[in-house]
Amino acid sequence: MRSELVANGILGEDRGLSSSIPDVSVVVPIKDEVESLPHLLEAIASTLQASQLSYEIICVDDGSVDGSVQFLKEQGPIRGDVKAVILRRNYGQTAAMAAGFNYAIGRAIVTLDADLQNDPSDIPMMLAKLDEGYDLVSGWREKRQDKALTRLLPSKIANWLIRRLTGVKIHDYGCSLKAYSTDLVRDMNLYGELHRFLPVLAYIEGARIAEVKVKHHSRRFGSSKYGLSRTFRVLMDLLTIVFMKKFLTRPMHVFGLLGVVSTFSGGAIAIYLTYIKIYEHQEIGNRPLLTLAVLLLVTGIQLFCFGLLAELLMRTYHESQSRPIYRVREVVTKNNK
Repeated sequence: MRSELVANGILGEDRGLSSSIPDVSVVVPIKDEVESLPHLLEAIASTLQASQLSYEIICVDDGSVDGSVQFLKEQGPIRGDVKAVILRRNYGQTAAMAAGFNYAIGRAIVTLDADLQNDPSDIPMMLAKLDEGYDLVSGWREKRQDKALTRLLPSKIANWLIRRLTGVKIHDYGCSLKAYSTDLVRDMNLYGELHRFLPVLAYIEGARIAEVKVKHHSRRFGSSKYGLSRTFRVLMDLLTIVFMKKFLTRPMHVFGLLGVVSTFSGGAIAIYLTYIKIYEHQEIGNRPLLTLAVLLLVTGIQLFCFGLLAELLMRTYHESQSRPIYRVREVVTKNNK
C-alpha cells in the first residue's frame, strides 16, 4: 500500500508515515499556541474516537517562540496520532497549511485553528456533509465571539467584497474550520496568503462547495495574530484570485482587450490631430492630446506584449507540470454503470 501511495504522489518516500490510510487528517497550523495545544489535541482525539473515525493530527509549527515546538517534540514520540511538522521559520499560515496538506494521507482533510476558537466537535458533522458528495465544506461562524470593530466589521466587509467579485457565495471566508476531499487538495497549489481564498481556488478546480454553521468560542489563551494590518494584503490577493478565476487559461483576453481599446483610442486621436494639422493648419506640437495619443499607442502595444507573455507563462505553467486545463469528476462507461 505504501508503495502505491508513493507511486501516486500521495505519500513522500522520506516521510516515514504509516501505510494505513486514516479516515481523516486534521491539519492544525500553529504559531505561539503552547497553552491551547494540550486542550486542542485532547478535544480532537476525544471527538474523533467517539465517532469511531481513524485519524491523524498534523501539527504544523510556523516559527513559534513560546514553547510550542518543545511541546510538539515531546508529544510526537508519545502519541501515535500526532505528527509534528516543524518549519524552519515563520512562513505564514498559507505555507503552514500547504505543508500540512503535503503530509496528510487521510481520505479527507480538515483544517482548524489552534487557538480553541474553532470547535473540534463540529468535525464529524462536516465530514458527514462532505460524504453527501461535496468536495469542500466550509464553516460559517454565524455567532462569532470576536471584537466588533477590529475583527467583525472588517471581516463582514471583506466577505461581502469577495462574494461580489468572485461569485462564490460563502458567508465566512475567514473561518479556518473546513473539510476537503483529498483529491481536491492535491489539485490546488497555495502561494502567498491565499489560504483564505481556498473556496475560490476550489471553485476554479470545479469543486462542489457547501457551507455549514459551526460553533465559535472566545479566545482563552494568548492574543490574536490577525488585525487591520492584513487588509491591504487581502485586497492584493483578492485581485490575484479574481484574475485567476476569470482569465487563468486565457490571459490574452484581458490584456488584448485593453490593448485594443488603448491602441484604437490613441490611433483615433492621432488621426484627428493629423487632420487638423494638414487641412486646418493648426499647431499640434503643444497640445496635450498629442501626448495622450502617444501614451495610448505605446500602452496598447505594451498590453499586447504583456498578453503574449502571459499566454506563454500559462502554457509553461500547465505543460511543465503536465497539468490539464480541465478536471474530470467521473467517467461513465457501459462496464461501470
